[in-house]
Amino acid sequence: MSQLILFSNSPVKASSILGTRVVDIHAETLGSIKEIVLDPRTGRVAYVVMSFGGFLSLGEKLFAIPFSSFEYDLTNNQYVLQVPKDRLERAPGFDADHWPSMSDEKWNRDLHTYYGHSPYWE
Repeated sequence: MSQLILFSNSPVKASSILGTRVVDIHAETLGSIKEIVLDPRTGRVAYVVMSFGGFLSLGEKLFAIPFSSFEYDLTNNQYVLQVPKDRLERAPGFDADHWPSMSDEKWNRDLHTYYGHSPYWE
């Protein structure tokens, strides 16, 4: 991990995260954070939705990814996705007009399993 990664435990507004650049561990730009999805029962972040692929937002795909898959780079104000790019390229994604059912527990469980994280609700 790069020595530039600094961690902040200070709470942040969701609006300040939206649009933040996402890079891989080699600092290559992957996309940006488009949405933050909260679980209203627990108040926890269920996952974030990031864009990836396409050009000038054309043909970009959206991916729901557990927030625990990211580390915040305070120095560069960006999120570092701790998932290899080729794994992201094979990940189940969706487009802006066809979101998955967020209430589907199997979909949520499969999502966390794909990225190698225990579901946040367990």
